[in-house]
Amino acid sequence: MKRIQYTLIGLITIGLCIGCGGSDNGDDPTPPDPVSPPSATSLVFPDNNTECNEGTIVSETESEVTFKWDTAENADSYTVNLENLNSGNEQSISSQNTELPITIKRGVAYAWSVTSKASGTDETAESTTWKFYNAGLAVENHPPFPAEALFPKTGSAVDAGTIDLSWAASDVDDDISSFSIYLDENSTPTTLIDTTTEPLITFAAVSGKVYYWQITILDDAGNKTSSEIFQFKTN
Repeated sequence: MKRIQYTLIGLITIGLCIGCGGSDNGDDPTPPDPVSPPSATSLVFPDNNTECNEGTIVSETESEVTFKWDTAENADSYTVNLENLNSGNEQSISSQNTELPITIKRGVAYAWSVTSKASGTDETAESTTWKFYNAGLAVENHPPFPAEALFPKTGSAVDAGTIDLSWAASDVDDDISSFSIYLDENSTPTTLIDTTTEPLITFAAVSGKVYYWQITILDDAGNKTSSEIFQFKTN
């Protein structure tokens, strides 16, 4: 009887060892489901190409404005990208919500956008970029927003010959009167090549050159705003 008991115990032990042993089929663990990338959000406030009169005045030079945007699909966090168009200073501020109060300068033009992010993926999505003028002390007229190069894009290469320089411009008061275009081979261009009322001029570019250009906008009230310096090279 004891011999039978020992035999049963031995069989049970062997069975347990086999059951607890590792699999020999070489299968890898099931990979996790891929994380869906976030979509781009839509901006809500401050509105594009307008004067922002809402917010809490902090001092004569600053006010707190609440930036708002829509929920983006698959996003669980956002980064507000804010640029002071007067100074060129930039800042990025993270938020888990779809609105964020930020203290900014009064009487200054800004550009802003929002980056959508999702945990588990490095992919992000960028919203469009809006511009606004943060209201300051009472003024009758606002300076134009700095112009943006449309063609050639800064840092690009284009074929030599006759090219059309074009740009985008806007003004809260909608009273832009003219554009002055400075262009030469100096990193700070000083050669005035044209003054026009249209956001487009024709330029004869020589091959193998690097050109720098800048746009100064004048409005009916005499306000002037200069763009950043753009650069392109010719093939």
